[in-house]
Amino acid sequence: MPSDASRTALLDAGERLIAERGVDVPLRDIAAAAGQRNNSAVHYYFASRTGLIEAIVERRMNWLEQRRMQLLAAHEADGRANDVHTLVAMLATPILELLGHDRVTHLGRFLEVVRTHPVVADAHRLADADRAAVRIIATRLDAALTRLPRQLRRQRLETMATVMFALIADYERTLESGVRTAHPGDGAEIVDMIVAMLTVPIPERAATTLGR
Repeated sequence: MPSDASRTALLDAGERLIAERGVDVPLRDIAAAAGQRNNSAVHYYFASRTGLIEAIVERRMNWLEQRRMQLLAAHEADGRANDVHTLVAMLATPILELLGHDRVTHLGRFLEVVRTHPVVADAHRLADADRAAVRIIATRLDAALTRLPRQLRRQRLETMATVMFALIADYERTLESGVRTAHPGDGAEIVDMIVAMLTVPIPERAATTLGR
């Protein structure tokens, strides 16, 4: 298998097996699933398990970043670029769009599994140039939720990724099981649930306790 094709096969197999079996799935199993006879193929191409996870994330995030930048530009033009619902949609719907691409079958579950891995969770990565769209959206969400106490706002924004990945992973599972088929309104429902979590009002006494 040519090197580029071998690398792609390892990325595909790694995304699928990590989604199904967790980050500790044996690397030899990933190599075998990718059609590699050499058990050390992952180390050859990616140096380590973390290197593989990072490469899988980067492959997907490059497309997501480009798509989110397109959406940011479009919503700057229509005046909705600071609306909570629109901002959440710019985070979630590109992932759902990517699920419809050829051979992208386990991305939602993969992201759910690796969401706490440093490759995804390290806050310093938001400072990277290739994360500009996510950084802009996160900053604007924080500004759009200033009616919430600071501590609660931070807590909800930190929880948002967990909720988003879990909802998308569950949606992906239902599609694979055949329980449901993809519907144009599915993304809107997921976005609505995330927005509800972010914006649900709190009693005034709780606001006083948490501080503004």
